[in-house]
Amino acid sequence: MSNRAMLQAGFSKTLVGVVVTTVLMAGCTPQQEPGSNLSYVDPDIGGVGHLLQPTRPTVQLPNQAVRIYPVRTDYLDDQISFFPLTIMSHRQGELFGIMPYACRATDETWRTRQMYDHDLEKVEPYYYSTWFIDSEIRTEYTPGRKTGYFRFHFNGKSGKLVKLQIIQGGTWRIISESAVAGEEMFHGMKAYVYGEFSLPGKASLIGQSPGNSSQDDRAPGETEDGKILSEPVVLYEFPASGDRLIEFKYGISFIDAGHAKTSLEKEIPGWDFEKLKSEGKKAWSEKLDRIRVTGGTGAQRRTFYTALYRCYERMVNINEEGQYYSAFDHQVHESDRDFYVDDWVWDTYLAHHPLRLLLDPQQEADMLQSYVQMYEQSGWMPQFPLLYMDNPAMHGFHSTIMFLDAWRKGIRNFDVEKAYAGMKKNALEATMLPWRNGPKTVLDDFYRQNGFFPALEPGEKEHVKEVHGFEKRQSVAVTLAHSYDDWALAEMAGELKHSGDHDYFIREAANYRNLYRADRKLMWPKNSRGAWIDIDPKFDGGPGGRDYYDENNGYTYAWQAQHDIHGLIALKGGRRAFTALLDQLFREDLGRPKYQFWAKFPDATGLVGQYSMGNEPGFHIPYLYNYAGEPWKTQKRIRFLLDVWFKDNIFGIPGDEDGGGMSAFVVFSMMGFYPVTPGLPVYNIGSPVFEKVSVELDNGRIFTIEAHGCSLVNKYIQSAQLNGEKLDRPWFTHEALMAGGKLELEMGPLPNKTWGSAPEAAPPSSID
Repeated sequence: MSNRAMLQAGFSKTLVGVVVTTVLMAGCTPQQEPGSNLSYVDPDIGGVGHLLQPTRPTVQLPNQAVRIYPVRTDYLDDQISFFPLTIMSHRQGELFGIMPYACRATDETWRTRQMYDHDLEKVEPYYYSTWFIDSEIRTEYTPGRKTGYFRFHFNGKSGKLVKLQIIQGGTWRIISESAVAGEEMFHGMKAYVYGEFSLPGKASLIGQSPGNSSQDDRAPGETEDGKILSEPVVLYEFPASGDRLIEFKYGISFIDAGHAKTSLEKEIPGWDFEKLKSEGKKAWSEKLDRIRVTGGTGAQRRTFYTALYRCYERMVNINEEGQYYSAFDHQVHESDRDFYVDDWVWDTYLAHHPLRLLLDPQQEADMLQSYVQMYEQSGWMPQFPLLYMDNPAMHGFHSTIMFLDAWRKGIRNFDVEKAYAGMKKNALEATMLPWRNGPKTVLDDFYRQNGFFPALEPGEKEHVKEVHGFEKRQSVAVTLAHSYDDWALAEMAGELKHSGDHDYFIREAANYRNLYRADRKLMWPKNSRGAWIDIDPKFDGGPGGRDYYDENNGYTYAWQAQHDIHGLIALKGGRRAFTALLDQLFREDLGRPKYQFWAKFPDATGLVGQYSMGNEPGFHIPYLYNYAGEPWKTQKRIRFLLDVWFKDNIFGIPGDEDGGGMSAFVVFSMMGFYPVTPGLPVYNIGSPVFEKVSVELDNGRIFTIEAHGCSLVNKYIQSAQLNGEKLDRPWFTHEALMAGGKLELEMGPLPNKTWGSAPEAAPPSSID
C-alpha cells in the first residue's frame, strides 16, 4: 500500500480547505525521522480479510491493556459506529464506547453511524485521527498504559455532543458536569472507567424517566422495573458557541473505579495531549528500532515493520500499581510483577513467543510466570488465557512447548517446578478434546492406552457427551499435537531430572507415527478398532475437516511432527521421497472449484497447491527442505510466499493474523531465519529479503545478518559464514545468536544446490 497522505497538524476550518490540503499532499512520501522505523508502519495492512477476519488498525502502547480502533466492518466500510475505550481481548469485543456528534441531545442523529474518508484518516501505532464528513468533526486519540485521551474538534456551526455507551451490559454514573464513571459486566467480571471532560457540559442518561437525576436511589442504567439496560447511554451536551475543542481523558481498571481514577491521575495529570502522544511515539520507536534493516524495497520495509508492530498487540499487562484482578479465581492479587493475559497459544507458540524470547526476554519471563499463576489460581495450565477466562480453543497443550523453549534459551526467572506440575497435570488429567476444559474423558484414556485419538466412521453418531458439537473429535490433529506436547514435557522432565517422567513421555511423543498411513503418505484417521477410515483427505471431515483434522485438510497435517522431522522423513521413504512429496504439496490441485473447497475450509487461505500460507499449521513446512538436503528449495518457497501473500496493502495478510501469530512468521522469515521446532534452541536459515539486518539483543549485543547482493532476484544462498568461519549448514544455534556476531550470506540469482545438502548439515531433530 502506498503511504497515506500526511494531514496538516491542524485541519482547515472548512471541509473545502481539508480536501484541498489532502489533494496537494497526496502521494508525498513521509520523511522518516532519523533513527525511527515508525514511518514504515501501516496498521491498515490486512484490513480486508481474504475470507475471515481482517486486521484492525489497533492503537495502543506495546503490550498494554488499553487498545482502541474505529469499530467498522473492515477497511471497505466507510462508516464508523464508535470508538471503544478499550477491548475485552483480541478480536473478542469492545468495552465502553464514545462518539462525537454535531447535534443536540434531543436530535436522534446521535443514534447513527458516521461517514468518514479513508484519505482523511491517519493511523499510527500511538495516534489516530479521522474526519467525519457529515458532521465535520475531527477526532484524535492517543493511548496511555491504562488510560486514553480523545480530542474532538467541532465545526462551530452546530451542536456539540459526545455519546458514551455501554457495549456489553452495565451502568453509568454521572459524577459531575465534567466527570463520569461506568461499569461493564462481561463473562463474570467487570471493567471500570473513570473519565473527565475538559469543559463542563449538560449530562443526561438515556433510559431514565424525565427529571431523574444521578443522585436518586436508582443506579444509572436501571429502569423503573429494576432491569439493567443492555446499552445505557450518557450524552454530554456542550454549548454550541465557545471553544470548539472538547477533550476527554479516561482511566480503565479491572479492579474498581478508584483504580481507574488513580491511573488517570498518574498517567494524565493535566490536559497535555501532545505530551502523551510524544511518549507513545517514543515507546513504539524503542520497540521498532530494536531491529534495523538496510536494503529491500519500500514495500518490503512497510510489510516488515507493520508485522513487527503487530507482534506487540498481545499479550497485555493488566497489573495496576501492584495489584491485578484475575479471572482465573476472581480475586484481586498483590504483585510487583507484571501480569499478562490475552494469548492464543495454538497461534503464538510457533513464532510469536520465540520472537519475544529474542527481543524481550524479561517480558516473556513475566508472561510465563503469569501462566504459572493462572495454573495456581484455576487448577489447570491455561490454553487461551483471555482477560476474562481460559478459552479452551483449538487443540493441544502448547504452553508446554513455550516453557521448554524459554528454558532452553536461557529464561529461568519463572517458577519452573510449578510450571512443570501444571504441564504434567494437563497431560495426564485434562481432556484433550478440542474446545473443552476440564478432566479427562474415556477418549483420553483410550489415547493413553492405544497411542492415538479414535475417529468415528462417516455417519456414525457421536456417543461421548463431552465432544463439542461443532468442533468434533479432530482425531488426527489431536494425536499429532499431543505427540509434540508430550515430547516437550519429556524434554522438560529431562532438564529437571525427572527421569521416570522423561522415559514415559518420550515414548508418548512417538504416537504420531501410529496414524501415518504409508500407502497414502499422509496422517490418517483410525477408528477405535485401529482400522483406517475411508476418506478423501482433501475434503472429508465436515466443516474444516474437524472430524479428523482442524481448519485444514490431510495435506497440511501430513507434516505436523516438528519434534521428530528426521523420523518423519524416514516414514515418508527418505530424503528424496520426502522432498518429492513436499514439491507435490505445492502443486497438488484441490480436485474441485475453489468456492467448493473454501465453503468447507475457509481458514485454509493463501493457497499454493494444497499448501495454506494463511493458517498456522503451514508456517514451518517450507523450511522442511533444509532437513532433506535441498535448502535452496526452502529459499525459493519462502521468497515466493512472502512476495505473493504479504503485500503492503489492505489484502496483505492471507489469513487470520491472530494478533501477532502470523506477523511473527513474517518478521522471522524476512530477517532470514525461523524456529521450526520451538523447544530446540536452533534456527533454520531461509532467504532474507534485506541486505542487512541488525537485531539489538537484550544483553546489549547485536546479531547481524548480511546478505551480500541480496535483491528480488538474488534470493539463493551461494555460501555462508558465521563470525568469519565457513558455514556449510542451513541452521545456527540460539547460543550463537545471543552471543552477537555476524551471519554473512553471499546471494545469487541461481540456486547453489550443494550448499547445505550433506546429510550431516541437516538441522537437528530431537526425539530419543
